[in-house]
Amino acid sequence: MKKLISPASGIFLALILAFQSLTSSFAQDKKSIQIIDQSTFEGIPGVTYRYGFQKGVSDDKGIIYLLTDEETWLYLSHLSYGSWTLDPTEVANAIQNGKITRKEEIHGLQPVSVIALKMTQEKDKKLLISDQERLHHDAGAILGLDPVVSGIRKSSSFGFDPVMRGFKYDQLNIVVNGLQSANAACPNRMDPPTSQIALNRIREVEILKGPHALRYGIGLGGTINYLQESPAFTSTPGVYGKVSSLYESNGDVWRNDSRVGFQGAKYDVGILGSYSKGNDYLDGDGKPIPANFQRGTLGLYADLEVSQKDLVQLTINRNFARDVDFPSLGMDLRTDDTWMGSIKHTRTFYGKPLTQWTNSLYFTKVDHLMDNLLREPRMADASTPAITQNWGFRTEGEWKFSQGKLYAGVDFKEESADGTRTRVITMGPMAGKVFFDNLWQDSQIRKTGVFANYLIPIGGTVLTASGRLEVNQAVANNPAEEFAQLHPEMENTQLNPGISIGAQRDLGKAFSLGIWAASVRRSGSLLERYINYLAVGLDPWELVGDPQIKPENNHEIDVVLSYGRERISLELTLFGAYMNDFISSVKTDLKPRLTTSPGVRQYVNVDEAMKAGFELNFKQNLSDRLIHTLGIAYTYGNDLVLDAPLPEIAPLDLRYGIRGNFLQGKLSTGLNLRHVLTQERVSEAFGEGSTPGFTLLDLDASYPIGKMILVKGGVQNLLDETYYEHLTRPIGMDKTPMYAPGRNIFFMVSLKFP
Repeated sequence: MKKLISPASGIFLALILAFQSLTSSFAQDKKSIQIIDQSTFEGIPGVTYRYGFQKGVSDDKGIIYLLTDEETWLYLSHLSYGSWTLDPTEVANAIQNGKITRKEEIHGLQPVSVIALKMTQEKDKKLLISDQERLHHDAGAILGLDPVVSGIRKSSSFGFDPVMRGFKYDQLNIVVNGLQSANAACPNRMDPPTSQIALNRIREVEILKGPHALRYGIGLGGTINYLQESPAFTSTPGVYGKVSSLYESNGDVWRNDSRVGFQGAKYDVGILGSYSKGNDYLDGDGKPIPANFQRGTLGLYADLEVSQKDLVQLTINRNFARDVDFPSLGMDLRTDDTWMGSIKHTRTFYGKPLTQWTNSLYFTKVDHLMDNLLREPRMADASTPAITQNWGFRTEGEWKFSQGKLYAGVDFKEESADGTRTRVITMGPMAGKVFFDNLWQDSQIRKTGVFANYLIPIGGTVLTASGRLEVNQAVANNPAEEFAQLHPEMENTQLNPGISIGAQRDLGKAFSLGIWAASVRRSGSLLERYINYLAVGLDPWELVGDPQIKPENNHEIDVVLSYGRERISLELTLFGAYMNDFISSVKTDLKPRLTTSPGVRQYVNVDEAMKAGFELNFKQNLSDRLIHTLGIAYTYGNDLVLDAPLPEIAPLDLRYGIRGNFLQGKLSTGLNLRHVLTQERVSEAFGEGSTPGFTLLDLDASYPIGKMILVKGGVQNLLDETYYEHLTRPIGMDKTPMYAPGRNIFFMVSLKFP
């Protein structure tokens, strides 16, 4: 009997055949692409991709599968490699090659600005800092290129002490390679930590805004991390080097920098040095401002690949400063001699979740002398030799999982300070008497911390969680009698926890949103705990520490909204910080040591305070030759107990720049405009005065001569504006402003070889 197929069965069979044919056709068009790490050549798992209506995550070998056409863009994102796109032509090339390569560029997923220092050879020269800034004798001063960072100046030429979002001094965590730091030996911070960092081999500076970067320590208001260059190994042994020199007309300033290195397949070693010197400069009205300084560095570095898995890196720097004018203080810096050294071992693992293990050890010693022997007239000859010493270690592991990354480890830091001021009375009824003031009391703080930072993508959202637990132990080994009477208990141990949680997500093709929340605690510094009757604050009142002062807490939220297309990017950051037990100072009835001081303040905890503000960054390529940028930063701070402004908050700062590249990209020219508003929100309790706004205009141009020589010149403060920064300390009891330089013409020559 013949079997007949019913109409319903026929339709069903036809659908099956059509589906098989369609899926077979799809399977034939589906292409595989492996996403590979540019350094290790291993597949990158966990890359989120979107291609038209297709989306997913790369597998454990870094492979994705696409049904391709000739019109669709490919969008890729990974927590360690950032977000990037491929146009249809690039997608076609990737399919033909079977791979996409990408360099890891993780910065911790907290609000961050990165200032690149290394000069590139790209014709567009997308730089924020050039070799001109690398020549600077003060690594703190270059931070002012970002409007989010302002600085306290007590000298007109040296010791730029950074302030970020109104947080200053030890509220900011200043480190090199996430570890090394120095403590100011001068109680008045003539030599802040940033002033001891040699810029010769610094690759970039991470400005980690807010208290979220717990991996490197507790930064109540933020972390500033100076990152050194990576080793430059070559298959062929050779010699390389650089010599640069810059002259500034206003102040007769000379800056010089040199470096020579030897490299091969397993080594990159070299020596470096710098020397700068300047004299008094003229402000915009042509009046001289004391600004003498001498500054130099001599250093040695060695990067050694002792095996395929092991890298050892050694650095030793010797810094010195001589005869630096500090017109806003009662003394000048006479000598400052610093030793800084570190050794770092990195072991790399392959084929395991644990990819790297790093162990580091560092030491720092600052030997500082300040005196008033060149001041006239004076009632006494005063000098203060002071020494601070730091040492510490850090051990950290890095784990990469198919869907996440983990950093975890332990670190330790010990900082100590000692110094005695000698006063020889030269006038009046007490002439000839000698007084010794034990300022630092041989004080010491030890910090032992355990930390972890975990990052993981969940769907289209990247989550990050950071935690730190730190034990802070403080003691004064040689307390002064008058201090011991005020504070009988000199030792104190405090436990400081910190936590930060963040999430970042793409919103469509162009927008992304990030939200971070943190709660951290910081113990008082050596200054806040043990300084003994010395005027180190905003006003001339002497300050005395409190060994039992409670830790201050910061509870902060940061929201970052970003927009990015091929030729334009915009980022808006909003932040709000609520602080309790905020460390400040109040006036007391204690008797000051100097008759010129109006009284004594003591460090105390303020119950409640808040800070809030915003930062805006905009960048647009106007054409292949022109690019312009805009940056704005503003912070509002308030003492919630007194309902009054917090002291030393910088006003709104706006920066606009336009840069062009001409003559086949060789001639690079730039125009930079800076406008700062008047600051009228000032602290009357600290005698802080309002400051006027100002506008500055700078011009520069650079041009390479051959492959080895670069020349650059320009004019700073082109309009010859007479101005001073809000955070610059005034001169003398009458609070005369310490004006900044007027018009300044500079010229630089840099020679690189080979």
